[in-house]
Amino acid sequence: MARSDLAHALAAAVRGEVDFGTSARALTTMDASNYRRVPLGTVAPRDADDVAAALAVCRAHGVPVVPRGGGTSIAGQATGTGVVLDLTRHMRSVLELDPHTRTAVVQPGVILDDLRAAAAPHGLTFGPDPSTHSRCTLGGMIGNNSCGSHSVAWGTTADNVHALSVIRYGGEALRLAAGRTPSRGFRS
Repeated sequence: MARSDLAHALAAAVRGEVDFGTSARALTTMDASNYRRVPLGTVAPRDADDVAAALAVCRAHGVPVVPRGGGTSIAGQATGTGVVLDLTRHMRSVLELDPHTRTAVVQPGVILDDLRAAAAPHGLTFGPDPSTHSRCTLGGMIGNNSCGSHSVAWGTTADNVHALSVIRYGGEALRLAAGRTPSRGFRS
C-alpha cells in the first residue's frame, strides 16, 4: 500500500484535515516520553462520524490507528507508526454541563483546564489533577486513567467518568457506562 493511496482514501472519507506531510508527521512522532515513532500521517476528525470513517479506511488498508490528545503521556501511548487521529484540533469542546447532576459531556480532545474553567462558576471541578492539567486532554486521561496528587481525595479518572461513547477499530459504536443492572448488564 502506498502512503499516497491511503492519504487520498482518507481525504475522500473525512471532512477533517488529512496531512501526510513531513511537518505533520514530525509533530506527532513523539509525546512526553522518550519514544519516537514516525506515523504514516495524521487525520484531524471533525466529529465521531469522521472518526468512524477514518477507522474504516485504515481498517480496509490494514493500518493501525493511534488516537492522540495533548501528547503529554510519558509512556509513548500517543505515538505510533500508523495513522494518528489528532483529537485536539476540532473535537475539544465541553458539549454540556449540568450543575444539578454534577455531570458534563465532553469531546475527547477537551483540555482538562478548559473543563475546569467551565465547571468553576458552578462550584464544580473535575477531580483528577495531573501535573499536565494545562495540556492534557480528557481522552488521554481516560486512556491512561490519570490521577494526580489529590487522587486519594478525588479519585482517578475512572472514578470520575460515568459513561463513554466509543468507536472500536472494527467500526462498532458502543456506549459504555459504570454500574450494572440485573436484567440489562450495563446501565447508562
